[in-house]
Amino acid sequence: MSGTHFEKYKPAIFLSLLTAGAFLLHGYHPFAEDAEIYLPGVEAKLNPNLFPMGREFFASHASLTLFPNMVAFSLRALHLRLEVGLLLWHVASIFLLLLACWRLTGLCFPGLPNLRARWGGVCLIAALFTLPVAGTALYIMDQYLNPRNLAAFAGVYAIACLLEKKYLRMGLWLVFAGAVHPLMAFFAFSLCALFLTLEKFGANLPTAALWIPFGLSFAPASPAYTEAVRFHGFHYILNWQWYEWVGILAPVVLFWWFARIARSRHLLNLERMCRALIVYDLIYFALALVISVPKRFESLARIQPLRSLHLLYILMLLFMGALIAEYILKNRVWRWLAFFLPLCAGMFTAQLALFPASAHVEWPWAAPRNEWAQAFLWVRQTTPVNAVFAVDPLYIQIPGEDTVGFRALAQRSRLADAVKDSGAVSMFPPLADEWLAQFDAQKDWKHFAGPDFLRLHDKYGVAWIILQQPGGAGLTCPYENHTVMVCRIAP
Repeated sequence: MSGTHFEKYKPAIFLSLLTAGAFLLHGYHPFAEDAEIYLPGVEAKLNPNLFPMGREFFASHASLTLFPNMVAFSLRALHLRLEVGLLLWHVASIFLLLLACWRLTGLCFPGLPNLRARWGGVCLIAALFTLPVAGTALYIMDQYLNPRNLAAFAGVYAIACLLEKKYLRMGLWLVFAGAVHPLMAFFAFSLCALFLTLEKFGANLPTAALWIPFGLSFAPASPAYTEAVRFHGFHYILNWQWYEWVGILAPVVLFWWFARIARSRHLLNLERMCRALIVYDLIYFALALVISVPKRFESLARIQPLRSLHLLYILMLLFMGALIAEYILKNRVWRWLAFFLPLCAGMFTAQLALFPASAHVEWPWAAPRNEWAQAFLWVRQTTPVNAVFAVDPLYIQIPGEDTVGFRALAQRSRLADAVKDSGAVSMFPPLADEWLAQFDAQKDWKHFAGPDFLRLHDKYGVAWIILQQPGGAGLTCPYENHTVMVCRIAP
């Protein structure tokens, strides 16, 4: 490759290497956490016979997004196994977010004598993908494929097009983001709308009306809904710890400081973005207070206004990394190493602690190390497609379970759980009564005996149960390992 061609493709080559590094640094857990919400929609597209019961707890999300259709279509078209396709989509989403950040930094830091500011911003984002976003139960980028990751890169691209005044392209990126994750796309849209409003009318124009979604009810929440959101207290800002409040308000100070630096360095786009982000942060902060304080607004928590911090944190870290690289790290290799090596070591250690019973990277061709995952995989390979399962409704919080989703990995129906399905209820209140009925039927799970399991069989058609060791006395359990047993209910 000639020198000219290398210079042309150097950013793409470096971004590819950075993608691989970020993937290995933060790990990969394709069936963890919110994969339990998003993946069953993909699996149901691939095999409509799956999930004859409980489909409503993931179909409500799936009906509002093209994410399951896109992923399922790609797997069919390329004849890929599910696990392989998920890995490729996840790696692609990492690369696309880094590419979008690279483009945005080029617009916010133009005219600098070298590219170190751009690389500093992109490297900091890559190093901090699994940094928690204050109080929102979100990371900058998750360790598994989900529509938030795709909406994030589209939102950053839309902001780049906004700065270039390419409004048609901006609109198309926002439409794409909305097609894969309407809520996260709305935050990107609101930032773009706020930016344009401030440019045209100044910062004194009341703009709060731009942030009120349609179709929300101000009616008091039902008792069933109140029970469901009890498991998602982070939706209410008054439940946050003091350090989480710092995570909301500290960005205001940082963006004010960044704006001053930008003005002194004649970085106009950076200054404009920082000023818009200050107003953006304060508006959503005020909206979160309005929702949290009066009890009658409890059901409005489903708009989750402080998930606006996800986009804000991406931009904050991007600008922070660029400024640190340009004015502190400069061209000193030892400074770059002294800054990034401890940071990456800390993130890597945190991920090992977060998934202690699982491989750091769960490759599609490798058997799972996690014994819960081993049991769920046996269920997928052995039990009937229409089988209905019950498992401890708090199973995903059990130490060593590593948040592996039963529906996502086992591809079988189960009764509603307390964590992920209550999250669906918090977004879709009509599901609350059915969720509460199933949850109540499994209360005091750890003390269940034969008659309790038979009751689940008679009421819901549950034919299989997942139990922790030791357990299963008097039951037929065709699979067990040191941690988990899969047992049949014989009426």
